[in-house]
Amino acid sequence: MRILVTGGMGAVGRPTVEWLMGHGHTVRVLDLSVDEPIPGAECREGDITDFASLSDHMQDMQGVVHLAAFPHPSMAPPQRIFQVNDGGTFNVFQAAIDANKRGDAEIRRIVCAGSINALGYNFGVVFPEDQIRYFPIDEQHPTYTTDPYSFSKRTIEEIGGYFWRREGLSSLFLRYPAIYDLNTDEPSMLLDFVEGARQQTAAVMSLPEQERQARIAEIIADFKRRARGREWEKAFDWSFPDAHIMLGRSNFWTCLDVRDAAQAAEKGLLADYAGSHPVYVTQADNFIGLPSRELAEAFFPDVTTWKKPVTGTQSLVSIEKIRELIGFEPVYPFKSR
Repeated sequence: MRILVTGGMGAVGRPTVEWLMGHGHTVRVLDLSVDEPIPGAECREGDITDFASLSDHMQDMQGVVHLAAFPHPSMAPPQRIFQVNDGGTFNVFQAAIDANKRGDAEIRRIVCAGSINALGYNFGVVFPEDQIRYFPIDEQHPTYTTDPYSFSKRTIEEIGGYFWRREGLSSLFLRYPAIYDLNTDEPSMLLDFVEGARQQTAAVMSLPEQERQARIAEIIADFKRRARGREWEKAFDWSFPDAHIMLGRSNFWTCLDVRDAAQAAEKGLLADYAGSHPVYVTQADNFIGLPSRELAEAFFPDVTTWKKPVTGTQSLVSIEKIRELIGFEPVYPFKSR
């Protein structure tokens, strides 16, 4: 398949491009800067917010993996996040449709980098009492977004739905969690986050019950205080003492190897499905290594509804839908370096 990958020079983009080429696909990369071209890929500089320029980049393509976006609410002002994440996504879809109609391309599906944050919990600033209603969380769980990044990621899913209803263009929105790359020697903030969360969470769970409850209540209260102060929108900062355990909890202890992120993108292009679908995609188990039900009962004591049984370390975020829809199965479980 001839595939356009937007944001293909990024931390997720480059391994995705390499994965696709390694599985026999021809890849064109589009990114703001191409300082270190990927051998074997056609690498182009371009901007997804420049709609007129996208026409040329879509030529001869059969599928699109759309990864270009701001990945965190602190990366830009809210209006800029919306302009790039949502305006850019609309541009990519519209340019694909236009190329198909001209006969310049045969794009049947677009796979987009969505986010677990479409749920609205991790970076949110307001938390209704029943925001998390049940475990395991699935695609039917209500969303409640109150930060610009999470809102942008929820809104791009509506863009996909619009183009399916209007034009019949199928799409998949991969609600990625924290994605790490074990095949690099580069320092990794995400790996540090996962390792720190593992250690801190295990230490808290080993406390006597009364002390554990008090400690967790303190962590949750501080998380909400920081969220109300909109700290996540000011800086990409995990340096305060409880950051790792706090953000591990607010992501429900999910993570994903970049190779599984890449294989999900490929399967999203190749699988036989119709429509526009947001899907959670995580590794099959929590990265803490402790029983998931015990973690949920300790850190989410007000959530008492279990939609389906969760056993052992099975993830608190369901991947049943992506398994059924495209045959995804995570094959690279988290391992400490």
